[in-house]
Amino acid sequence: MSTTQRRQLTTFLLVLGAVVFGMVLAGGLNLTVPGRAADAESSLSATQIAGNNAPITSLPSFADLAQAVDPAVVSIQAATIENRPRGRGQGTDPFEFFFGPRFRQEQEDGEEGTPRGPGQRPPGQGEGDPFRSDAGGSGFVISRDGFVVTNFHVIDGATEVKVHLGDRDYPAEVKGTDRATDLALLKINAGENLRFLELGDSDAVRVGDWTMVIGNPLNLDKTVTTGVVSAKGRSLGISDASFENFIQTDAAINFGNSGGPLVNLRGEVVGIATAINWGAENIGFAVPVNTLKEVLPQLREKGKVSRGYLGIQINNLNWNQARAFGLESTDGALVVSVEADTPAGEAGVRHGDIITSVDGRPIKTTRDLINYVANKGPGSSVDLDVLRNGKPVQLKVKLGERPERDAVAEREEEREEDGESSIEWMGIQYQDLSQSLRQMHDVPTSVDGVVVTQVAPTSPLYEQFVRPGTIITEVNGQEVDGVESFERIVKGAKAGSYLRLYVMPFARGQRGQPFFAVVQVP
Repeated sequence: MSTTQRRQLTTFLLVLGAVVFGMVLAGGLNLTVPGRAADAESSLSATQIAGNNAPITSLPSFADLAQAVDPAVVSIQAATIENRPRGRGQGTDPFEFFFGPRFRQEQEDGEEGTPRGPGQRPPGQGEGDPFRSDAGGSGFVISRDGFVVTNFHVIDGATEVKVHLGDRDYPAEVKGTDRATDLALLKINAGENLRFLELGDSDAVRVGDWTMVIGNPLNLDKTVTTGVVSAKGRSLGISDASFENFIQTDAAINFGNSGGPLVNLRGEVVGIATAINWGAENIGFAVPVNTLKEVLPQLREKGKVSRGYLGIQINNLNWNQARAFGLESTDGALVVSVEADTPAGEAGVRHGDIITSVDGRPIKTTRDLINYVANKGPGSSVDLDVLRNGKPVQLKVKLGERPERDAVAEREEEREEDGESSIEWMGIQYQDLSQSLRQMHDVPTSVDGVVVTQVAPTSPLYEQFVRPGTIITEVNGQEVDGVESFERIVKGAKAGSYLRLYVMPFARGQRGQPFFAVVQVP
């Protein structure tokens, strides 16, 4: 090898050694280019994702928005005239929970604000004289020819309704009402075209979006409050829970705001202010405007809303329930009970079925099924794709008309402790459904199973609302006719498997809605 070749080889080895040394040093100091692992880590960082969005340099001004929306917001005065005061002791107004007892006291106060004693009449009113009670709320104009939207509870039972707009009062005609969604449509004749609000898309609203509420809280005309969307899809149990899908906001809502608009920054209505929890602050609720858009045509044309009806009780699936039914996801609506002599019952729908699609439309949650069926209308037919014990079943159902939901009676708990059996890991005690227990809980002879007599606070069934008086009728689709069959099924289950218990709550003659409770065998 020549001298030149030796020099070239030496130079190459020196360069190669320097490169290797540099790579080792850079790796030790974390100076290498981030790889896929680093990219994956950053994609999971909520802080980095939030930081990538444009920062807010200043809060928006709502002045122009309020000035534009204000002329389309109205106040509602609803008067009820009766021969005598309506009884106060025949049930609790669900809205009193949200607005508190204050407004009730105001209705019972005298003209000068002096409280009257129980049973006392207003000055000048005798026993047979007409009695007048006044209520109020808010609303908003949705068309230039004078259609006005408000809450049903604002005008419920009123014999006379007036709309205050600008500096004038207009007599209002109640064009349509829907108790299930707490919505009402009024019509006024102003003799001119009116400023109105356009209806937006509540499905497009995101948690954290700015909102504005305009209304007449506590008779303070045209009060503007602002806040953000705090949550979506809330169910409160103050109306028909099947259709409750409230938007929660921290924009201040007070008594008198009911029926007023919740608007976005473009001035579009995204909700109708409905209720607050009077014991809390900055927790208000609004009916989504898309609910209004669904019922508005029927309110205008028929004055009421007719809905399709299956006659089933359904729940969303949680992860444990999905595993217990052998499913890979929580998509679908779990049928927990089928009412007798209903369209679903006649079509062969059974409890334990999982409805995965209707007319080819996938069902991810119960809301998807409820909205679709309700909007189809009575007399329509729908095709249901159902999973039954892991096997697909197709059913065709001709829909009936949904009845108004009756008030649910208050349930009480009771226990019977004689002759109890137990499974320790389940944390419950139970016994055969004897004749005396049937009579005590008013359980029909058509129902078999074991009655739960005690539930430990540490039981996996406790947080699923299984309580004394609950009857377990099935385990994993197998009927339970007594303690012996119940224990045989449970003790025969493999460790790590899931048990789905079909249970019926009974207490003092009041039968609750059946449901599935799921536990995992340790």
